[in-house]
Amino acid sequence: MDLRQRPFRSVLYIPASKPRALDKARGLQVDAIIFDLEDAVTVDEKVAARATLKEALDQGGYGARFKIVRINGFDTEWGMDDAKAVKDMGADAVLLPKVASPDDLDALAAITGDLAIWAMMETPRGMLNAGAIAAHPKLAGMVMGTNDLAKELQCRTRADRMPMLTSLQLCLLAAKAEGLVIIDGVYNAFKDDEGLKVECDQGRDMGFDGKTLIHPAQVAVTNEAFAPSAAEIDLAERQITAFEEIEAAGQGVAVVDGRIVENLHVASAREILAKAKAIDALAKE
Repeated sequence: MDLRQRPFRSVLYIPASKPRALDKARGLQVDAIIFDLEDAVTVDEKVAARATLKEALDQGGYGARFKIVRINGFDTEWGMDDAKAVKDMGADAVLLPKVASPDDLDALAAITGDLAIWAMMETPRGMLNAGAIAAHPKLAGMVMGTNDLAKELQCRTRADRMPMLTSLQLCLLAAKAEGLVIIDGVYNAFKDDEGLKVECDQGRDMGFDGKTLIHPAQVAVTNEAFAPSAAEIDLAERQITAFEEIEAAGQGVAVVDGRIVENLHVASAREILAKAKAIDALAKE
C-alpha cells in the first residue's frame, strides 16, 4: 500500500529495551510504532536493546501496524551498529534522529540499503534544510522532534505553539511537496486529554498525518482527532454524489450546503472516504 493511503494517526514510541512494553504494543490500537533505541534506552542498555528488539520483531504479532526503528545518531558510539542491526530486523523503516542535511541520509542509506528511511526533524539546521532533506530519494516520512527543537530554539512552551509554528510549517511544506508522510511531535502531559486534543486538532488543521505519542493513554484521543469525522464523511459523500449527478446531466456546477463543488473538492472528498475505509480495515486486522 502507498504510505499516503494508509493511516498514521497514532505513532507510539516504545522502548526497545523493555520486553513487557514490546509485548503490550501488540494489542494497542495504534497505526504505527516507533521502536526506540535512542532516547528511551539508557546507556547501559543500548547494546542489549538491539537483540531484545530483534527477538520481538522476529516473534511478530504486530499485525498491520507500521514498524519503525529509531536508531541512535552517527555522532554516538551506537549509531553505526544500530544501523547495521536494523537492516535485518524486518522493520518497515528506519528513523534517523537529528537529521540536518541530505548527507546524513546518504550515510544511513549506505548501510541500510533498500530499507525506507524516515527523518527526525528537530534541529534549526534541519528546519532550514527541510526541502532538500524531503527530496532525498530514500526518504518516506518525517517526524517532528518538538522537544529537542524547543531546546535548540530556546523558546518558551505555549499551548498555541506559536514559537515553533514556522518550523512546523517549513517541514509540512517540504513533506507535502515531496508526497511524504509527516507526523507531529509529542504532547508531554500524557494525563491531560483536553490539552492533547487541542494540540491534535491544531496539528490536524495544519495538515499533519498524525501525532507521535509517549503513552498508550493518548491513543484514543489521537486516533479520533486524526480520523475523518462523521460530518466530514457525510459531506464528502454528498459532494461526490452532487458532482456526479451534475456531470452526468451535462449541467452547470454542483452546489452542496450553499457552496460550489469543483473537481478539487471531489478529489479531497474521495481522499477522506479512502482514509476512513483504510482506518476501518486496519481496525479489523
